[in-house]
Amino acid sequence: MIRNLFFMFLALSCLNLSAQESQDTSYWKKGGTAALTFSQTSLSNWSGGGDNAISTNAQLNLFANYTKAKNAWDNTLKLEYGLLKQGDQGVRKSIDKIDFVTKYGHQASKKWYYSALLDFKTQFAKGYNYAKNEDESDVKVSNFMAPAYILLSLGMDYKPNETFSAYISPITGKTTVVNDDDLSDAGAFGVDPGDKIRTEFGALSKLTLKKTIAKNVDLKSTLDLFTAYETFGNIDVNWDLMINMKVNKFLTASINTTLVYDDDVEYVNKDGVNKGVKVQFKEILGIGLAYSF
Repeated sequence: MIRNLFFMFLALSCLNLSAQESQDTSYWKKGGTAALTFSQTSLSNWSGGGDNAISTNAQLNLFANYTKAKNAWDNTLKLEYGLLKQGDQGVRKSIDKIDFVTKYGHQASKKWYYSALLDFKTQFAKGYNYAKNEDESDVKVSNFMAPAYILLSLGMDYKPNETFSAYISPITGKTTVVNDDDLSDAGAFGVDPGDKIRTEFGALSKLTLKKTIAKNVDLKSTLDLFTAYETFGNIDVNWDLMINMKVNKFLTASINTTLVYDDDVEYVNKDGVNKGVKVQFKEILGIGLAYSF
């Protein structure tokens, strides 16, 4: 029922916005950033030890936001993929992300909006726990749509300015998809063994901050907090933080961090030992080419 209400609400909103857009397209703000970063380590007769290494990361961030009268429709798409080659090892994936968010709001007061939100997260390719020895096999731990996380929610959005927004929803459906037979049979990412979908109902809060903290230095932070009513108080956390430092028109330096905590996801180390639920953290420091449009 909640999904049907959501799609009805979103469809009516889209029809309304389409009619408005046909009259005037100046209410759209669109743009994005494309970046390609590189890192290389080359050693020759290096007494301190180490391996030659090369890595590259590609990133594309797009947005399309519509604002007119009491309507606000925000859309973002983040794509990231990275590869690493170290020593005699084969090429390995270092980063992999597909993240799409669309949020429609109708103004209720000066700073509050009635809102509907769709959030979709997955990755492009398979991920592995790589074997330490040649006689051992790599263990597949993820794949495209395994996992995929889909959030559908209705709530209120607090938008005091263009810098900050706080979306609060007591009506949120979270669907975890594991569309991979091996991972599904193993009961990965909280699904029952053999199942490919798990659905939870709970509350969601999404906090977004976009701010220029110094000349040519931009910060963007997105914090998602979700708790299922069945296990109320166990909070799933997904926090993305990005700092971009623009050197010139094309050259940029960036710091990306992601912190994840999900009590449905247990960490299995490279020796195959289950260490239980852990805080996951990823940090990427890159220098490379970037273009904003």
